[in-house]
Formats: sequence, structure tokens, C-alpha cells
Amino acid sequence: MKKSSGAAPAISGFPPGCDAIIALGTNMGDRVLNIERAIEILGRAGDIDVVSRSRLYRTAPWGVIDQDWFVNACVGVRTTLSPHELLGRCQAVENEMGRVRTRHWGPRIIDVDILAMGASCINLPDLVVPHPLIAERSFVLVPLRDIAPNIALDGQSIDELLKAVGGDDVVPLDHR
Repeated sequence: MKKSSGAAPAISGFPPGCDAIIALGTNMGDRVLNIERAIEILGRAGDIDVVSRSRLYRTAPWGVIDQDWFVNACVGVRTTLSPHELLGRCQAVENEMGRVRTRHWGPRIIDVDILAMGASCINLPDLVVPHPLIAERSFVLVPLRDIAPNIALDGQSIDELLKAVGGDDVVPLDHR
């Protein structure tokens, strides 16, 4: 696994009509229901509107591999929230759903991460956008390709990035 520098990659090709892209993942309980519930909670206040969503994918664990498989997805949203307000909402969704952080990259009921906000590049201690690990995670790249196929990170297309990391362990949930 390639080690990230922690810096946000340059992004281009952001989908029109979308202000931000959010990744969701879960490997505890009813995974499909967890994703659906998180998406519903995200938009409940009316200041986030989901305008596109990927298929759901069954994925292998990443980072800490001695845990159960995940379901991952991405959503494209329109929002009037600032980046920090959106981060706060993502964390509020996790808290409302009962996420407990006991192990870095460990099992979780839900994980809600901002992947990108247009061409914005934010590099603060509490928020890095675009997410610095996008290019290393097939479980993010495959669903991201569903909703934003023209995105490029540091000049590399999603397909080029997937060639580097592989994507065989990311399978559409409806594929048996």
C-alpha cells in the first residue's frame, strides 16, 4: 500500500450540478440499511440535496484487514453548507447512528467522509479536501466513477488510478 503524504490532491472534472461528493461505508449490522439511513439523515435538515448516487458495493477491508467486509457508496450533493459545516454534518450523522471510534480503520456502523467540494483544495488540521487517500482506495474509486466518471486527481483519471491499486475486491452488491 502506497503511503499518502496527507496533502490534498488537485482535482478536475468535477460533475456539474454537484457541490460536494461524499463517501459512505459500513461493515456492521444491516449494511445496506446503514447506508440508506445515513443518506436520509444527511438530507434531513433540507440544506443537503442528494443529486446522484452510486451503486452499493461489497468491498474488502482496507488498512486493518482482520474485520468483516464493507458496503461502500458515494453520493453527489448540492449544499449551501461551508466545508466545515458539511464536515460537522457528516460527523453528526456518524454520531446519531452510534459510531464508536475504538480502532483506527476498524469496524464501524457508518463512516461518512467528504471526498471533494468542487475544485476546492483545503489543507487544515481537521479537514483535508479532496480526501488525501482517494487515489489509494479502490472502495472509493469504483463508486466515485459511478457518479463522477470524469474526475481526475493530480491529472490521473479514475481508470488510471484503479489500474494502480486494483479493483477486483469491489463488487456491485447486486452482483452474485
